[in-house]
Amino acid sequence: MYGYDQHAGSTTAGQQYAPPQQGGYGQQAPLYPEPSPPSLADAVRAFTTGSMSAEDFQQIFASSKVYCPRGDNPGFLALHNTQQPVIPMFTTLKELRRYAGKESKYFVITGAEVIDLLPTGYGFVLDMEGEHRMVFDAKAVEQMVDFAMRRMYG
Repeated sequence: MYGYDQHAGSTTAGQQYAPPQQGGYGQQAPLYPEPSPPSLADAVRAFTTGSMSAEDFQQIFASSKVYCPRGDNPGFLALHNTQQPVIPMFTTLKELRRYAGKESKYFVITGAEVIDLLPTGYGFVLDMEGEHRMVFDAKAVEQMVDFAMRRMYG
C-alpha cells in the first residue's frame, strides 16, 4: 500500500487522512462560487445612478422576470395619457402591488420577451411608483431591439 493505509480516517506515522468535502450529488463543492448577477431592481438603481452601462443593464433586463399588470384580455395594458403610449412594468411583485393594488391581476415574462413582444411605437416604464422609476420611450425600445439583434446574430 505504498507505505500508508489508503482508507479515510486511518493514521500512519501520526498523520490522519480525511475524505474530501463533497457538495450535492457527489460533486465537490466549488471553492469560489460564481457571484449571482444583480437583481433587476439593483440593476435599475445602478443604471439610473450612472454606475452601470446600458449594455450591462440590458443583459440583466433580458434575463430577468418582469411583472406586468393585466386586464381581462391577453396582452399588455398601456397608458395613453402620456406623451407616447407606455406600458407599466415592475421589477418585483411588491412594486406592482404598490402601483396596482393588492388584488391586481398580473403576468410574468422575461425582459427579452418584453423586447420581442412590445408593440411598435410603445415604450415602457419600470417601477412607476418606485424610487428609481425608469422610462424607456419607443426610440429607446428600438435601440434595445437593435442591441439584442446584434448580440444574437452578430
